[in-house]
Amino acid sequence: MVSASVSAAPLSSSEISVPLVEPSAHSDEIIGKVLERIRTAKTPTILVDGETRSCGIVELVQRLVEVTGWPSWTTGFGWGLLDETLPNVHGIYRGRFDTPATHEFAQSSDLVLCFGPHFSSTNSYVKTSVPKPEAGIYFTHTEIKIGDKVFRDIPARLALTQILEKLDVSATKSYAPSTDLSRPQPRSYSEALKDEPIIQALFWPMASKILGNGDIIMGETGSAGHGCRDMPLPKHARAFVPVTWLSIGYMVGAAQGAALAQRELISASQYNGIKSARTILFIGDGSFQMSAQELGTIIRHNLNVTVVLINNDGYTIERVIHGLKQGYNDIATWRYLQAPAFFGAKEDTFTRKVKTLGELNYLLETKQFAMAEGFKMVEVVMDREDVPEGPLAWLLQNQLKREKK
Repeated sequence: MVSASVSAAPLSSSEISVPLVEPSAHSDEIIGKVLERIRTAKTPTILVDGETRSCGIVELVQRLVEVTGWPSWTTGFGWGLLDETLPNVHGIYRGRFDTPATHEFAQSSDLVLCFGPHFSSTNSYVKTSVPKPEAGIYFTHTEIKIGDKVFRDIPARLALTQILEKLDVSATKSYAPSTDLSRPQPRSYSEALKDEPIIQALFWPMASKILGNGDIIMGETGSAGHGCRDMPLPKHARAFVPVTWLSIGYMVGAAQGAALAQRELISASQYNGIKSARTILFIGDGSFQMSAQELGTIIRHNLNVTVVLINNDGYTIERVIHGLKQGYNDIATWRYLQAPAFFGAKEDTFTRKVKTLGELNYLLETKQFAMAEGFKMVEVVMDREDVPEGPLAWLLQNQLKREKK
């Protein structure tokens, strides 16, 4: 068998995909049950998780979101897979850490079509964003789960293809949910706050103005990976945040790989017609110190990478989990903006350090910083005990309570 000749013709194809499983009486029956649930649902919603990518159904899910008009969310892992410029797409659903109106609405839904579920505790906001068992229908690589019943050998791609072909949109529920449902919003600058220190609650909505169509947003494990979720995504943007393993430091190298792939796709005219875009890495000082040397590779390849380094004096995420004042969460004081020169960047490479909201606003208005082309690095100084709202703020409050005892 080792000596058998195998045709190399398939390697010439730019697309490699698994053929659809042929429909069967079994799959037809179960998909029929799903369609009936869709037809009778009164408050249906859609939840898109990250394994939607590997299921090969991103475009199919996007079509379903568009044709139904149902309120739709992603998880952190699925962030960026839906077009957030659509009025019915509300960004990341954060479970009990979302606004009360959004959480109440999501929990009251009588049907949640969930694609590519990956309910790790971090990705599901400590399991609080997981749909109620009686409401959820889950589509995975090989099966459909309805309530507590699992129907095997029905891949998500087959199921969703069939659903879109057979769906009678005129017979499904069309409704306008409350306008109180949350969605990320940019934040305008107030001159009255120009001398105030930069805080997490204001930084992310303000910084969202630098995002452009097709940009890749990477939020490293830590406060950066949680805070960047407050940024509304433009069209064709992709986003990557920590959802399971929570290793730190890897995103410097990951940004290099993402930016290189991004450049190759643009050069091949395979990037949604976009001619210029960049990869934006939001990373904490502690994480950066783990793998700073990968800046050298980014600079050597002249990639369009913007590094936004959050200098909050150490491992803030570790402080709020355990050891708020402990020395093992402290790090060395680096001169971060000297790193590009050390790793070979040109003398005119854009670098900037900002400490106040006024300085931040000036940075965001700077034409050179707004351009996608080239390598850039900025350092944003924040307080060591300032964290984004959500799980990290909850953990911080628990730490403070324990210290008072």
